[in-house]
Amino acid sequence: MGMTISEKLLAQASGRERVQPGEIVSPNPELVIVHDGYLETAYEQLKEIGYRSIANPERVMVVTDHNVIQVTPKAIERSRANRRIAAEWKVGQFFDVGRGGHGHIYPMEAGFVKPGMFLFAYDMHCTNFGSIGAFALRAGPDIPVVLATGTIWTIVPETLRVDLVGKYRPGVHPRDLGFRLSADLTSGKHGVEFDHRVVEFGGEVVDAMPVPERIALCNTLTEIGVNNVMFPPMRMDGSTDIPDAVRSDPDARYESRLTLDLTDLEPQVALPGGPDRAVGVGEAAGRSVDQAFLGSCGSGMYEDFKLAAGLLRGRKIAPNVRFYVVPGTVAVAKRLADEGIAQQFMEAGAMFLPAGCGPCTGGVGAPLGPGEVSISTAATNSTGRMGSKEADCYLASPITVTESAVAGCIVDPRHADQAVTTH
Repeated sequence: MGMTISEKLLAQASGRERVQPGEIVSPNPELVIVHDGYLETAYEQLKEIGYRSIANPERVMVVTDHNVIQVTPKAIERSRANRRIAAEWKVGQFFDVGRGGHGHIYPMEAGFVKPGMFLFAYDMHCTNFGSIGAFALRAGPDIPVVLATGTIWTIVPETLRVDLVGKYRPGVHPRDLGFRLSADLTSGKHGVEFDHRVVEFGGEVVDAMPVPERIALCNTLTEIGVNNVMFPPMRMDGSTDIPDAVRSDPDARYESRLTLDLTDLEPQVALPGGPDRAVGVGEAAGRSVDQAFLGSCGSGMYEDFKLAAGLLRGRKIAPNVRFYVVPGTVAVAKRLADEGIAQQFMEAGAMFLPAGCGPCTGGVGAPLGPGEVSISTAATNSTGRMGSKEADCYLASPITVTESAVAGCIVDPRHADQAVTTH
């Protein structure tokens, strides 16, 4: 019996020939990623029990993406503490404000995360790395254990295989598939288990799917409690000719399998409360919006912004809407400027924020007020996620968000003048 890509990477990192679901392993990561919002907490926890240094500091990466705009004394002090801790711990890769970008995008862009790697991270959206065939496990509040000892035990997860067939219709985007699949899994529609499972995508459609579209799926499904989301290996430039690439075996065992036809999919909107509260866009159409936001770890790639800018050409953002654009990395922001795409956004009335998480992390830099409504490509939309707990946050694809920003209310992008097709 063969193994899935996830099982192979866990076996490789654990120094074993093979593993199977249910086994407990202690894999050794090639990289450990901690974001700026948790580094000081981890430091204090380890200091309290006597640790003055960490294991394998050369394998540790810290990326400042949550607290990019430091608008409070507390935020300023945390930023100073992070720089001090990184130096004291001799952190191998420390990227402060303006030097990297989003911690779930930049490590791939810069080549720190590659196909076939195994790594630990603090934040759950490290599932993004599955888009190129790297396996990242969220350690969460246990990340201090990883920093102190170099590893932590984990249970080898079962895998749900999802094969994609068909083609997206105009106005439909992979984020829509992510919302729809999340809703259908949590509702029990497919009758399969997903909690702590790896969702592995496959099929001819997937083989040709570029990394930004893969990221959209990796990111959206994270919120329902999957262990990870994996794709066949692919470089950031889209090439798949990778010597010694790790792939699932043809006879790999899957706990369950699904086949989804993209042709049947319509644009989705996730209602306030969670990405799995997805409905067809028609059920939310007409809701006036105060703010639109394009970016986050799920839709912060160059291609996401190029797609949206194409929709904005010659058009204006509605007078009642604040439209924030947040590039995923500094390099993406520079490319948008160099190619005139940033100019297209600004001519339409959109505003740029520094590369990073943007409003998705508590509304930093662009919070929502009580009673306000947002539509965005944020990672999630739980109560208070983007500011006031009395605000309503809707999630949608870059296409739907952009068209809604122009209309001033949530709209079906298929009925817009410039409906587009994604691969």
